[in-house]
Formats: sequence, C-alpha cells, structure tokens
Amino acid sequence: MRVLAAGLMVSGALLLVTGGAAAGDKALPIEKTPGFEKVDLDELEKDCRKELKRYCKQVTPGGGRVIACLYAHEDQLSDRCVFGLYESAVELEKAIVQVKFAGMQCRDELLAWCADVEVGEGRALACLDKHWSEVGQPCKDALRQTGLKK
Repeated sequence: MRVLAAGLMVSGALLLVTGGAAAGDKALPIEKTPGFEKVDLDELEKDCRKELKRYCKQVTPGGGRVIACLYAHEDQLSDRCVFGLYESAVELEKAIVQVKFAGMQCRDELLAWCADVEVGEGRALACLDKHWSEVGQPCKDALRQTGLKK
C-alpha cells in the first residue's frame, strides 16, 4: 500500500504526458517536453533497478505495464524504489501543474495560431515562439513564471 499513492501519481502523470509510456520504458517523449526536464526517469530506473530486473524483466514496456508490474510487487519493493517513485511523482505533478497553468494562460494564442500543431516535444511552445510578437502579456508572463520561456 505504501507505493500505491506514489505509483498512481507517477503512472497517471506519465500516461497524461507520454500517452501510455511508463518508467522503465525506452524513448520516453517526456524528456523532450519543455517543463519536464526535472523529472529524472533515469534516476527512477536506477532506484528501482533491482526490482525491475527481478520482477518486471519480462514486461513489455508501454501502456503503463512496467508501473503495473511494480504495483503487483509493491510489498516487495525496497524503500529506495518506493522513495524514487514518490520523488518522480512529486516532480511530475509540479511539472504538469506548470504546463497546465501556462496552457490555460495561453489558450487563446494556442487556438489562434497553434491549433493544428501536434502537442508534445515542445512543438506548441515553438509555435508560440514563432508568433511571440503577437502573444498576449498573460501568456508571456505564465511562460516565464513556469520557466518554459526565459
């Protein structure tokens, strides 16, 4: 039960951001998404390396299956792995709140100029950059406050 809350936060956040990839999955697009640089999935993989090898090595990455495997063995996870899951969840949650805030503040601009842009990997931010002279002050402020724009 100790890992359940942290794991739910991690898996929910990863599903939201990556469209189904989870910790232990390869080529996570989260690493290319502005605002998510602080989420160190390599560190999480290190923290849970023993558990991933022992319990989840046969699991095909994607769709949250790796996190589900860790859930299935939650009573056998080391404190280090549990803490790693919790730390990742906290960082993901912060990043999601920041991106969500910026998205709400930039809603009109995103709809006006970037509606056809595929979301992810910084493409929407690049679109806003392209129209920076036309972007409203609330959007600019939000992007700067969240660190998405300098």
